[in-house]
Amino acid sequence: MTVHSETSETQHTHTAGNAFRVIFYSALGIFIFFVPLTINGESSILIEHIVSWFTDWLGQAVPYIILALAVAGAVLTVIQGKWMTNVVDAVFAVFAVLGALFSAMVVFDFGPNWIIGEDIAPSIFNPVASQVGILVPIGAIFLVLLTNYGLMEFIGVYAQPIMRPVWRTPGRSAVDAVASFVASYSVSMLITDRMYKKGRYTGREAAIIAVGFSTVSVTFMVVIARTLDLMDMWLWYFFLSLIVTFLVTAIVVRIPPLGTIPNTAYPNVELETESIVKKNKTKVAWSEALAIADAAPNIFVNLGTNFLTGLRMATNIVPSIMGVGTVALILVHFTPIFDWLGYLLLPFTWIVGMSEPLLAAKASFLSVAEIFLPATFLSGDEDLALRLLIAVVSVSVIVFLSALIPTVMSTSIPISLWQMLVVWFERVVLTILIAGPLCHVVVMLQ
Repeated sequence: MTVHSETSETQHTHTAGNAFRVIFYSALGIFIFFVPLTINGESSILIEHIVSWFTDWLGQAVPYIILALAVAGAVLTVIQGKWMTNVVDAVFAVFAVLGALFSAMVVFDFGPNWIIGEDIAPSIFNPVASQVGILVPIGAIFLVLLTNYGLMEFIGVYAQPIMRPVWRTPGRSAVDAVASFVASYSVSMLITDRMYKKGRYTGREAAIIAVGFSTVSVTFMVVIARTLDLMDMWLWYFFLSLIVTFLVTAIVVRIPPLGTIPNTAYPNVELETESIVKKNKTKVAWSEALAIADAAPNIFVNLGTNFLTGLRMATNIVPSIMGVGTVALILVHFTPIFDWLGYLLLPFTWIVGMSEPLLAAKASFLSVAEIFLPATFLSGDEDLALRLLIAVVSVSVIVFLSALIPTVMSTSIPISLWQMLVVWFERVVLTILIAGPLCHVVVMLQ
């Protein structure tokens, strides 16, 4: 009788401890990643405030830290030798080395103007590489609060009826989708890669999330809206972008190449399939959350492990962003290649009735290089419908060479460069066809 009593007391304490971990850590994660706070006049989520504070504290050391990440990434890429296995890895190894070189040129201010001019390498290094280089390691520390203590499993039970039939991903992927909009695509990618490696996403599901949900953050959408003078219709722009992005994703998951990626687990990892729950959802959701919390290591072990994972990912991402992004901008500014390629999209911008279909087509094609380029290209244009369309395209295409593609390539997600480029083309065409008529309607309602 005494033994039974002691066992029951131990189980009760154990369950109570897990319940506390689920509630406290999940609530803290939601607060850090999803709740906007206004601090010193700046409204943003807490993780961005933390990154800003840390960046300010580092001060003039930031460029040198980013340079160190770029050099470390390039050196590791060469030493590991994966570049010798296939052409794509060899090409990205070259870009990584170039990225380290371009970073050094920006930091130490040397090199030709067609590389270090303010519209070329510095425009990638300062706002993109610097933010990602600091955000990824710090963001990774706190991601354990979202991924390791049952929050995703709890939400997943309720999101199943929507996520699985519409986007063919588990219910828990709803957290990834929201994380991208409120934080950044790099945060979403960290979550996705981690979930894939743990057997909680299949390869196809991870790929769908990576190129279907991992779009720019709300913060960056504000930058786009300001550039294209759309802030007076911000809510229209935000919700139009949100709806179009997820509509396009619902279509591309059903066609190649996404629809043909193997729906299998990460190598040598057992797949944790998400069971379909039709009744007692709260009970099942709570039970699954408790099970995940029970299996989670000590919080400090988790934090340290995630920081190292984020740091390693940063060394992969930063040199690739600098290499690919800088080369893409050189081609944009000094060659007619993107002007010629814009003609591929001309039929679609003409069909939806854009007043300047060729201009719209060229601006849309620029999104494959860097998603901010279309906005800068059309800044000051008088056609409101055209500006709104390009602003939506910048969000909805998701895939672009200067950052998203290198970020995905730095993970274990099983989607190739060529598959991502095909997905980009599918997304830009579908976005134009869906958003074009809607933009005309929105303008008429103004």
